[in-house]
Amino acid sequence: MPGLTGFAPHMLRDLDAVTAGLTLEWSSGGTEGAANRIKKIKRQLYGRAGFEPLRKMILLQ
Repeated sequence: MPGLTGFAPHMLRDLDAVTAGLTLEWSSGGTEGAANRIKKIKRQLYGRAGFEPLRKMILLQ
């Protein structure tokens, strides 16, 4: 399988990062959730009156 043959060496090269991601208790989930929320609001306001409505929606939610 050509996809796995390219994927496996990269996993081995980053083995410390992969192990840390699977074993440590803390994560960046809160930050990722906030970024996704802001992206959703930006999509909803696409094409509207600029930065000020976006700022208000982010602050209100």
